[in-house]
Amino acid sequence: MEDFYQLLGVSPQATEDEIKRAFRKLARELHPDTNSDPAATEEFKKVALAYETLSDPERRRRYDMFGIEGLRGTGGGGAGGFTSETFAAGLSDIFEQFFGSGSPFGGGGAGGGRRGRAGPPPGPNLEVNLELAFADAVFGGTQEVRVRVPLACETCGATGARPGTRAEPCGPCNGTGQIRQVRQSILGQMVTTGRCNRCGGMGEVVRAPCPDCHGEGRRLREQAYPVDIPAGVDNGNTLRFPEMGGAGPRGGARGDLYVHLRVRPHDRFQRQGFDLIHTLEVPFTQAALGAYIRFETLDGTEDLVIPRGTQSGRVFHLRGRGVPHVDGRGRGDLQVKIQVETPDKLTKEEEHLLRQFAAERGEEVASADSGFFSKIRSAFK
Repeated sequence: MEDFYQLLGVSPQATEDEIKRAFRKLARELHPDTNSDPAATEEFKKVALAYETLSDPERRRRYDMFGIEGLRGTGGGGAGGFTSETFAAGLSDIFEQFFGSGSPFGGGGAGGGRRGRAGPPPGPNLEVNLELAFADAVFGGTQEVRVRVPLACETCGATGARPGTRAEPCGPCNGTGQIRQVRQSILGQMVTTGRCNRCGGMGEVVRAPCPDCHGEGRRLREQAYPVDIPAGVDNGNTLRFPEMGGAGPRGGARGDLYVHLRVRPHDRFQRQGFDLIHTLEVPFTQAALGAYIRFETLDGTEDLVIPRGTQSGRVFHLRGRGVPHVDGRGRGDLQVKIQVETPDKLTKEEEHLLRQFAAERGEEVASADSGFFSKIRSAFK
């Protein structure tokens, strides 16, 4: 798949208006009503997909972070993600936004119009914040979120009609939910459709509403959902779970659930991309003579070899002990940065041994006379 920004001929820093103008120009050139070349039709579909992605702030953010994979449910793209079916369903809406509803992608040719599908609209999308422990974000797993969500009314079976009754077909639109109109566009005369004001696009009218949901076909409830968290997610990522949002009125499809992640910091590790960073304090004796250290990682205990003469600032890489990539392809590293620890409190025996060590190496050190340090301090006043 080509880069979406290149398809539209804009830069990754393009504004919403620049993206819109670029799509309008390309759509005029490539649309099948003005360009009979079959290749132009395929190019139009690609351009429309690019526009649908980049014109939506959340989809654009996921695309910028993870590429096309972010739209299929990987990374900050969310579970379920973006599919050819959701694109096909929205393509005619994009075309109608710019040129009206006479689109070959909507079931009718230019001038013929498309008759929109009657029925209840989909329900609302829902958003919820979820706080994760650091390890849960690294390894993923199942978490529970609680939301107040409109769900199908059990009394009327989501019809909105009082039990024992049912909705009737709308007269003005003949049950289609839409009224057809002829209008002029930049491509000529087109037949467009609009929502029927009588039934609100439902195609049906409820004359005896359900007493519990008052004709809505749905009621607000507290609901707990288990959601799958992919391994490798980070603070600020948003996951999308299709059809876990609110139910539409009178049997309408459910919206989506967006889960915004907040990751609690770890007391030992910091995250840098897909690598984990830890500063390990090592006594100067171990740094000088070498040592084997049992080091606790998120995966368990590892043997860390400290070579003789290790200096502060040296970094050891534990391969594959970092954060899993969101696409499932490998893991980052665990970087252990050495900080040599200098003791600030010594017993008399320890001080005596260190002075012998310094004398053996021919290194001058301060005398045990405390007056020496007083002179040093006074020189800097």
